[in-house]
Amino acid sequence: MRSESPIASLQLSLFSIVEQLDVMHPLMALSRAYPWAKLENDLAGLYSKKGRKAKPIRLMCGLLLLKQMYNLSDESVVEQWCMNPYYQVFCGEVSFQIQPPCHSTELVKFRQRIGAEGVKKLFEYSVKLHNQAAEEETVLIDTTVQEKAITYPTDSKLAIKIINRLNKLAKVVDIKQRRTFVKEVKALRLACRNFRHVKRKGKARRALSRLRTIAGILLRELQRKLPESILEQEKERFSQYQQVLSQKPNDKNKIYSLHEPDIYCVGKGKDHKPYEYGRKASIVSTLTSKIIVGVVSHDEHTHDSKTFENAVAVANQMRVNPITTAVVDRGYRGVKKQEGIEIVLPGLPLKRDSEIEKKRKRALCKSRSGIEPIIGHLKQDYRLTRNWLKGSVGDSINLFMAACAWNLRKWMAIFFVFESNGDCIAFAVIVDHQQCRAVAYLRLV
Repeated sequence: MRSESPIASLQLSLFSIVEQLDVMHPLMALSRAYPWAKLENDLAGLYSKKGRKAKPIRLMCGLLLLKQMYNLSDESVVEQWCMNPYYQVFCGEVSFQIQPPCHSTELVKFRQRIGAEGVKKLFEYSVKLHNQAAEEETVLIDTTVQEKAITYPTDSKLAIKIINRLNKLAKVVDIKQRRTFVKEVKALRLACRNFRHVKRKGKARRALSRLRTIAGILLRELQRKLPESILEQEKERFSQYQQVLSQKPNDKNKIYSLHEPDIYCVGKGKDHKPYEYGRKASIVSTLTSKIIVGVVSHDEHTHDSKTFENAVAVANQMRVNPITTAVVDRGYRGVKKQEGIEIVLPGLPLKRDSEIEKKRKRALCKSRSGIEPIIGHLKQDYRLTRNWLKGSVGDSINLFMAACAWNLRKWMAIFFVFESNGDCIAFAVIVDHQQCRAVAYLRLV
């Protein structure tokens, strides 16, 4: 059953926490500007009219936004909510609370409830918050890799994990094994460390082969002894184990993680990180105001040119005016022409272009690098560098939330507070991103 936020159901009193805080604080201004009522109406259909009352939608959505904007974990954002009155007002409270608003695991349940489509609504409202600044006709498009929270995959590591899982399953089902190989696996694990050693490389290779053999022995033994009901439940996992044990270095569609089998390996040619394990993500940003208007997480490992169409389609859904010009890098060579969209790529000028057109394209290609620091901030400041959410849906949710946090922090950065003479405080808000015109409001102290 859905419940209303306290700030929507109670009238503000003289002792309200809202009246005791700085009303022109950027987070307070954002809480007033964000369309909470529209968001609650959009997500109201996910709740039943029966049962115990759930936490208010504004509270849960506010915690998700604060977590992403300030790069916190689920546990940290709940803990800091109790200490920060601005966090509480942003989430819809009218009086200071000393008890945690919810358990950190309830954020997990709420993400599962709203899914990727619900988080997409949060991102959509963060784009519309910027009004005309998000309606620029020219956009920048680039791809990056959203890495998954897995360890660096090696064949020996995957084989050892399979052996441990099979032994654990046998213990839970109470099946007596002929041998568990625990002591031998411990010695083989140490031998596998010597793959780069010149004289011990052969020993490491033989240890890896033995680990695969042991995993195969345990797997076949359980397939013989497990009851039919349990064998049917574990059928998909056993087929996954078979694929891991039989895959070769040059095979396609390899499994790099047992708990995230759908991720793929992306080689970007970086010296410090040759390979990244996760999913590709497309970022669409406006040219001048640097507002992110579209993001897409790609389930399949495809060339950048084949991700262009989906990225533009999602960006157009978030805007009123369609995109007319897209500036991309050389990784998008071969992209198909899109109707009504001019695609600007770095390269030799066309013979039919005039001098003015050549200068315009050259300037756009120089401005294209402006999306690179945006991607860097998304990774370092907004939890895109390592995704802890499970599955393909978790990748989409984390990507949308990171872009939403960027847009909201961008909106807050527009809000300037400065002190003058000690007699008054001036609050200036930039209302036009292109011309940076400021409107000042004075309030006597």
